[in-house]
Amino acid sequence: MKVFYASTLFGAMSLAAAIDDGRFGDGRRVLIVSNNAAIPEVTAPLDKSPGFAVLRSRFDAVHSWNDLIAPLHPSDWRARVIEVPMMERLLRSVWGLDGVEELVLESIAVPPARTIAGLVRDCPITVYSDGLMSYGPTRDPLPAEIYRRIGRLLHLDLVPGLTPLLLSEYDVAPSILPDERFMSIVHEVTATAPDMRPGQAMILGQYLSALEIVTPEEEAALHETMLKALAARGYTDIVFKPHPAAGRRHAQLLRAAAEPLGVRLSVAAESVPAEVCFAALRPELVVGCFSTGLLTAQRYFGLQVASYGTELVLDRLAPYENSNRIPVTIVDALLPRLSPDGGIEHPTAVDLRGLVRAVGYCMQAETYPELRPASIEFDARYFKRKRLETLGLVARPTALTRLRRKIRSAI
Repeated sequence: MKVFYASTLFGAMSLAAAIDDGRFGDGRRVLIVSNNAAIPEVTAPLDKSPGFAVLRSRFDAVHSWNDLIAPLHPSDWRARVIEVPMMERLLRSVWGLDGVEELVLESIAVPPARTIAGLVRDCPITVYSDGLMSYGPTRDPLPAEIYRRIGRLLHLDLVPGLTPLLLSEYDVAPSILPDERFMSIVHEVTATAPDMRPGQAMILGQYLSALEIVTPEEEAALHETMLKALAARGYTDIVFKPHPAAGRRHAQLLRAAAEPLGVRLSVAAESVPAEVCFAALRPELVVGCFSTGLLTAQRYFGLQVASYGTELVLDRLAPYENSNRIPVTIVDALLPRLSPDGGIEHPTAVDLRGLVRAVGYCMQAETYPELRPASIEFDARYFKRKRLETLGLVARPTALTRLRRKIRSAI
């Protein structure tokens, strides 16, 4: 028996692609799903979304983690040490999880994946990527009873030539899922997707305020600026694709902003993956902050993409170790940038691999000492000076230098 875990339709599609590619062999397959939205009760769970129906045949049974631990939230609850034997017996008796040969998880460093790994024990673990996060360091150290079981990392080749840092400190080998397998699944899901109003351009929403990266007002302002920029480019039919975990408030605010601009705004269903929207609608331009969808739009569908707001997010991310730092760094350094007046500018070419390794080192220096650069050119966009000073990558300022900075800031 193989036990899989997924929290999004994008994750379930990735699992289906891996299964179709023969990565898990034959035998019984059980899927555990969870809804990690801030308020799960008001959003549709993965296994109830329309696109899941065509993926359901890959699994012999589907179980809800939310139902099992209700009313506790999947992202918050962890079994205490004293509860582990009891919960392990519960999983075996309620879901029949006896004789598990392999456990397949996303986001292994955080609950509920980390919680499940601690309860379904004594079997190998495969981790599969949940997007651009795989190119960054492992968020938190894993206990030996978990990391010693991880044998491989499956990921989409979102940035060709860039190797994931995730789990590399444990010598976990990354393995690429073939493009054609993933696209086959996308087209399969697209064929059953509900009808969507076409649009000339698409805005990808995220849930930055829910993660406390920006305020709700600032996130709404980001979306509105993207909308105005697209209107300035002459687009009058625009699709907003909200993040599945973001709720409906952003869509409501954007609808109100669209009317004075003479823009017809349609909102894609939260449960429809961005990739299905790309395949069905083929928008001329896709914009967003640092969504993985920007890379899948460009990489797999050949669509024009542009980012907006990455500089603000890079400045706000705290602590420096925040696991969103590598995704936003990649998008900021690699993709064209949308300006408020509708212009699109290409960033200065950089050594992306070197930049990702340097940022990754600064995020987790003790975990990845081999990534330490021989020298570094300070760029305030990607690095914090105090961080570089602490790591000895730039010289600490003298008293005179600090005094000069104070004078300049006061002028």
